[in-house]
Amino acid sequence: MDDKLTIFYTDDDIDDLEFFKTIVKMITDKYAVVTHMNGKQLLHALDNPPPNPYLLFLDINMPGMNGIEVLQTLRNSEKHASLPIIMFSTTKDETIIEKTRALGANYFVPKAGNFKLLRESIEHTLNINWNSFIADNSNYLYHSN
Repeated sequence: MDDKLTIFYTDDDIDDLEFFKTIVKMITDKYAVVTHMNGKQLLHALDNPPPNPYLLFLDINMPGMNGIEVLQTLRNSEKHASLPIIMFSTTKDETIIEKTRALGANYFVPKAGNFKLLRESIEHTLNINWNSFIADNSNYLYHSN
């Protein structure tokens, strides 16, 4: 019996997907990472379990269906309304960041430019208790130390 929790990560950048998988493996063996290249693949996987994700990391800037459209679709679906969704993007645009919060994302992690900071941000996010975490203006956006 595999008791690992599943993390879904959707991003159109193959390097980002590989870095993410490598970092999660370095941090802990508690998670299995399943990656998707676009929003349509992700939605198909979510509607055809197993696996069922414990967490979803979602990039914003993707061709076809972007992360904001995927977020809206998931939050409008009863089945995925409570799935913890972490927006994981290079954007620093406060309007976009606020829009993702308003649409029901649980957390926003800016993608760091170097491996060490990227690892710290992912490790921090994995250590959050998603059963009790409630996002507000003060804690929605990850800030590196």
